[in-house]
Amino acid sequence: MIQFDHRPGILDLSWGHPRPDLLPVREWSSAGRDNDWRALTYGSAAGPDPLLEWLGDPGRTFVTGGASHALALVTQVLTAPGDVVLAVSPTYHLAFPILADRGLRIVQAGSVRQVRPKLIYLVPTFGNPTGASLPWKRRIELIEAAREVGATIVEDDTYRELSYDGPAPESLWSMAGGDPVVRLGSFAKTVAPGLRLGWINAEPEIIARLTGLGYVHSGGGVNHTTAVTMAAFCTGGGFERHVAGLRASYRTQRNALVGALRKHVPELAVRSPAGGWFVWARLPAGVTAEALLPVAEERGVSFVPGPRFWADGSGGADRIRLSFSLLPAADLEVAAARLGEAVAVIAHNR
Repeated sequence: MIQFDHRPGILDLSWGHPRPDLLPVREWSSAGRDNDWRALTYGSAAGPDPLLEWLGDPGRTFVTGGASHALALVTQVLTAPGDVVLAVSPTYHLAFPILADRGLRIVQAGSVRQVRPKLIYLVPTFGNPTGASLPWKRRIELIEAAREVGATIVEDDTYRELSYDGPAPESLWSMAGGDPVVRLGSFAKTVAPGLRLGWINAEPEIIARLTGLGYVHSGGGVNHTTAVTMAAFCTGGGFERHVAGLRASYRTQRNALVGALRKHVPELAVRSPAGGWFVWARLPAGVTAEALLPVAEERGVSFVPGPRFWADGSGGADRIRLSFSLLPAADLEVAAARLGEAVAVIAHNR
């Protein structure tokens, strides 16, 4: 019934999923209580006005079925098969098949001016898998380079609201004032992934291409009933209240995992991310992620090996991604201890 594949006995740090008890079941039910027939008929092409207005830029916003759907739509209206997309790795691994679905050629290293891509894809704020954010100076340089070569930056901004140590960096979209950036937003991390709801920020001519797609003409706005309910949830203050609670809970979980890793696996090089859901750890010399994984799972803990975050698997052999979003603090402590046992076994046998 659900995507998460629970394996008995495994404390799974591989899934970027919310903790189930943090999902706003009652609040979401209340938000839809006053829906009338307008929530159940065909919706306007770009999305319902109340949600577009709450998101803050109605003329440059298109509601989508989540950030993954948004990325697929952007590739559909801005690229042709064979075009080059620069996705500097490590980056979000599940973007690769979406880009491949369009027949795009993924280049995972090199400068914008060298590669001269059609698209530049990145998660610049609390990124997946690294948890890091692109520095301000590099943001400016990226925007300038994209303008110079005529590339579009696709800013996957799905973790922005999950900031634990102060405000998130300014988005590329905001810094550029729009063009050449297309920004992808999502309610998956901040409200609930099962709602399949997100949005695209783009210049009006790109929004017009999206609203002009055949399936939109046929079916109306994307995920209309959910979008209307989200508008009520957000305008009634539910979003701000819920996200404030998420920040407190996920901050606690982040601190628990980072502290436990430093205690139980001091050989790992770990930085505490300022936001998002992930810790990106470097393994000690001689230990590879792929060799460690089966040993770790034998001891009841799992993670995502670093090479998954390179399109061709060529990098990240000494890196692992650990998610702190799904498990409570006590389980994260146990998971780190199990990981320490597995690292010790590999180190002893090498």
